[in-house]
Amino acid sequence: MNQQELESVARILVTQGKGILAADESFGTIRKRFDAIGVESTEETRRAYREMLFTAKGMEDFISGVILFDETLRQASSNDVPFPRLLSDKGVLPGIKVDTGAKPLAGFPGEKVTEGLDGLRNRLEEYRELGARFAKWRAVITIGDAVPSRACMEVNAHALARYAALCQEAGLVPVVEPESLMDGAHSLQRCEDATTEVLRTVFKHLAEQGVLAEGMLLKPNMAISGKDCADQAVAQEVAAATVRCFRRTVPAAVPGIVFLSGGQSPRQATENLNAMNVMGPQPWQLSFSYGRALQDPALKTWKGEEANRAKAQEAFLHRARCNGAARQGSYTLRMEKEDG
Repeated sequence: MNQQELESVARILVTQGKGILAADESFGTIRKRFDAIGVESTEETRRAYREMLFTAKGMEDFISGVILFDETLRQASSNDVPFPRLLSDKGVLPGIKVDTGAKPLAGFPGEKVTEGLDGLRNRLEEYRELGARFAKWRAVITIGDAVPSRACMEVNAHALARYAALCQEAGLVPVVEPESLMDGAHSLQRCEDATTEVLRTVFKHLAEQGVLAEGMLLKPNMAISGKDCADQAVAQEVAAATVRCFRRTVPAAVPGIVFLSGGQSPRQATENLNAMNVMGPQPWQLSFSYGRALQDPALKTWKGEEANRAKAQEAFLHRARCNGAARQGSYTLRMEKEDG
């Protein structure tokens, strides 16, 4: 894939009114989600659950791409259509999570570094052959007393840049995900300040590694109050702080910013995204790359029962539709009542 193709794929992923479904939960994460609804996590139950999401009629009207886990990229529907082809046939781009998880950062208690660079070039080539058109790598940044440290920001930014450069070499659009966690009691201002420093560091490393800004996407957290903060910012405050942070750090050449939901409730994630797009045009498309905020209602409706499949798909489509509207600043609470 040449530069023009990378730019084209990146733009398709942030098509107006659409966003990305993150369905790349690791074995440990999907097990926790399934435990919560009383379903055993097996290769078949994971496959059936993802198939329920991917085959929802009309999902392609609101979903431009899906991030898959290694196992899912290799699976097929119940009538033997490989998932990458099933998605592509609907006009949805298949993507792949390629990092191997965040591990403790030696010498810096409480902080983490994401691993997975070893052998990544060969894995990316295989993923491309299996149908992937973009990839994702997540760095985890903790906000707290004296953290994030400079060392943590630098080492994670370096890994993100190495990953992104390798992706573009392999013809895959890199989705760069530096997540400053909302765990803790920090204020909205503290989150904005930390996120600003993280993003400045990330884009410095991306430039040094020669990553093409026009052929990548950023998947960041919003500037948001910590979960345990007594003063929880409302959507308009979150939007103002987040856009201000990005205008100071994200090059205008980047086609789009696809937010992670990061522990927000499904409705909260939609309201915050909508508030940003209500502010008017920005240098980049402001979209979504949600996991739980798109899936939770569907998962709780599905409960592992085939009989619940249609209702679970309706729940998934409702959240996709609401976020598609939020992409354009046209989401209203009436949509929740009308669909709900």
